[in-house]
Amino acid sequence: MSRRTLPAYLRQRLEELKSQGLYNTIEPLEGPNGPTIRIAGREFVNLSSNNYLGLATDEEVVEAAVQAAKTFGAGSGAVRTINGTLRLHEELEAKLAAFKGTEAVVAFPSGFACNMAAISAVMEPGDAILSDEWNHASIIDGIRLTKATVLRYRHSDMDDLRAKAQEARTSGRYGKIMVITDGVFSMDGDLAKLPEIVEIAEAYDLITYVDDAHGSGVLGGGAGTAKHFGLSDKIDLQIGTLSKAVGVVGGYVAGSRELVEWLKARSRPFLFSTALPPAAVGAAIAAIDRLQRSQALQERLWRNAAYLQRGLTALGFSIGNTETPITPCIVGDEETTQRFSKRLYEEGVYAKAIVFPTVPKGTGRVRNMPTAAHTTEQLDKALSAYEKVGRELNLIS
Repeated sequence: MSRRTLPAYLRQRLEELKSQGLYNTIEPLEGPNGPTIRIAGREFVNLSSNNYLGLATDEEVVEAAVQAAKTFGAGSGAVRTINGTLRLHEELEAKLAAFKGTEAVVAFPSGFACNMAAISAVMEPGDAILSDEWNHASIIDGIRLTKATVLRYRHSDMDDLRAKAQEARTSGRYGKIMVITDGVFSMDGDLAKLPEIVEIAEAYDLITYVDDAHGSGVLGGGAGTAKHFGLSDKIDLQIGTLSKAVGVVGGYVAGSRELVEWLKARSRPFLFSTALPPAAVGAAIAAIDRLQRSQALQERLWRNAAYLQRGLTALGFSIGNTETPITPCIVGDEETTQRFSKRLYEEGVYAKAIVFPTVPKGTGRVRNMPTAAHTTEQLDKALSAYEKVGRELNLIS
């Protein structure tokens, strides 16, 4: 591609995105990412943050970050296997293992990196991976690195999973076979059917892998989806995040000691990424401490989620099959979805449009993320804006 070809290519593709209603505008915040945010001098009710429990702005968590930076510096200075492993990293991993109820945990710079690391370190050519068709992009990319055979099953369709598992096992073509699912599906808020998945895995000798990014801190007393179903000892690899309900940044893989030892030896994101910075690790430790001490934040989160979901449903909006605080307001058409989100913005509500390729074409939605930090008054303001804009765009009667 010549120097003249690249600009022409980029201009054409960007114009295509804009004409299809798929172009995403990024607005920088002028302050913390809390229940309200400031953009370009205006205040908005914030319904697009993953800061489920409000811990990203919690004073105790922030102070822990400050103290860790003062003690250990701004950065870790190296990859974990050279001399980037601080006492703080091991403290965080031990605390997470106890919290998750697993033998060990290894932390990574991001949840995305966890899926790059763990799938490709365990699975290889000649293996097979059964993957829910709605799995997160990081799972899909992690699978691509393995060169294993991918067998996609219909979303949460246990009959389809069982049939494909049986076929894969009886074919004799594969070595290891893994089943991978999100614990909570981030665009719809529904839960993976883990009890059935575990039963199928035991019947056909499948490795079980759950990406619990949106279950971490939210379900199972904060320990996640596996704990919610009482299956912590039945999931071989649990992927968690420190960047959503925990309120900081990073991710981790929880499992057996041998699994963690293997990932530390063979997973490329662990071997070749600079370790999480001290401030992030210190803040994450403080956040996990908060979750272990009290369930008050989770209880408030679920109350606020129920309040918003009842309000949207009463207005006539479809929120799909959510079983979690994730609250999609399903519109359908991409351009209408983008226009809906823009009008909510004009009314002082920040709720981003989610369209293809994040979700299938024709299923555009405005995704709402109520948090423990929201007040009833803030949620009422959002519902009033939804009613006004919904009637204006003929989305509700």
